[in-house]
Amino acid sequence: MTVFAALCALGAEKILAHELEHTGFTVLRRQRGRVSFTAASAPQQFAQRRDGRNMSRPEFPSGEAALSALVRANLWLRTADRVYIEAASFPAHNFDALYEGVRRVRWQDIFPKNVRVVVDKVRIYQSKLNSERSVQSISHKAVYDALGAAWRMRTLPETGERREIRIYLERNQVSVLLDTSGEPLYRRGYRHSGGTAPLRETLAAILLHTLSWRRKTPLHDAFCGSGTIPLEAALYACNIAPGLCRPFGFETLPCFLDQAGASLVARLRAEAAAAIRTDCLVRISGSDADPQAVAMAAENARRAFSAAEAEMERAGVSGKIPQPRFSAADFRSLEAPFAEGLLLSNPPYGIRIGSQEEASALYREMAVLRGIFPGWAMGFVSAEKNFEEDFGCRADSVRQFRSGKLDSFFYVYKTKAEY
Repeated sequence: MTVFAALCALGAEKILAHELEHTGFTVLRRQRGRVSFTAASAPQQFAQRRDGRNMSRPEFPSGEAALSALVRANLWLRTADRVYIEAASFPAHNFDALYEGVRRVRWQDIFPKNVRVVVDKVRIYQSKLNSERSVQSISHKAVYDALGAAWRMRTLPETGERREIRIYLERNQVSVLLDTSGEPLYRRGYRHSGGTAPLRETLAAILLHTLSWRRKTPLHDAFCGSGTIPLEAALYACNIAPGLCRPFGFETLPCFLDQAGASLVARLRAEAAAAIRTDCLVRISGSDADPQAVAMAAENARRAFSAAEAEMERAGVSGKIPQPRFSAADFRSLEAPFAEGLLLSNPPYGIRIGSQEEASALYREMAVLRGIFPGWAMGFVSAEKNFEEDFGCRADSVRQFRSGKLDSFFYVYKTKAEY
C-alpha cells in the first residue's frame, strides 16, 4: 500500500482531512501540519462530466491506482501545500538506526542519475535524536551512499534538477517523505504578480472550507489586493482543479517518464478539464482602494481562466468560464450587491503592512461594514489579537492558522442566512 502525506497550514489538518475524504481518498492519520492518506479501494469519483457520469473508472491494478492517486491529489487538493510519498517509516532511537533506515530505501528506483537530491527540511518532536542538523546530515549521507552503491559511482552530481526529501521524527518514529509537487501547491500557475503581502491561495481555500461556503452564495472581498480570495472561490465554484494549469515535480520521476505514465497524467488532466462547470451562477466580486491592485487582480483572473479554457479546448470541450468581477473602490463607499452573502477579506495589518497602530485605526473604520452589509456573514484574517476590540464586535468564532512563518487569526461573524 502506497502512503502519501499532504502538508497544510498548522491548524488546518482537520479541514485537509475532510477534503481528502471528500475527494475520494482514505485518511490514515492526522498529525501536526500534515495528513497521511492512501488511495481508497473504491474511491468516490469527484471529477465528473457535466452530464453527471464519471469521467474515469477506478479499475486499475494497485501500482497504477497509486500513480493515479498521486496525480489526482496534486491536481485537485485546494488546501494542501505539498503532496509527498512516504518512502519509508521506521523507529530510530539512535543515529545508526536512522542511517540504516534511510539507506535501505531503493532510491535508485526513484531518482535518475542526473538529479541533485536534497534533504530540505527536518521536523523533530519528542524524540531522542533532537538535533535537526545532525539528522539532516546523516539522512543526506545515507541517501548518497545508497545511490553511489547502486550506480557504482564514487561521487554524485551536485548540479542538476533539485529533488527534495523531508524527514519527520516524532516520538522516535521516522517518516521519510519524497516531494512530488515541485513548486508549492499554492502556486496555481496563473499569478503574474502577488502585490504587497499576498494571501496564499491554499490559505484562502482553507478559509472557504472553514465557512462551508456554497457556490451559489454571493461573495465579496472588500480588500481584494491581487484577487486571491475571489479567484480561489471562483475556481471552486466552477469545479476547476487548482493544479490544472501547472507542472508538477512527479512528472520527471522514472515511473512517469514512460509512455504509460505520461498517458495517465494526460488522461487525468483531460478529465479534470472536462469536469469544469461553465453553466454555474458565479456571484463573486472583489474591490480595493488601490487601482493598481485591482488591475493586477483582473489580469490574474484573465490568465487563470484563459489557461483553464485552453485546457478545456485540448480536452475537446468548449465553453466560457464565468469570472469574478473587480472594481476600484474604498470599502467605506461600497454598497451590498445582494441582501445576503459572505464578505471575506484579508485586510492590511501591522505585521504584513504598516504599523500595528495603523492596523488598529483601519479596523475601527471597518466597523462601517456591519452597516453596509447587514444581512451578510463576515470573515476577516488578521495577525492582531485585538481585532474584535477595534472592530467593535465580538466574533462568533475565532480560528488560528500558521501558514509559512505567519500566525493568522480568522474572525467569523455569522448571520441567520446560510452561506
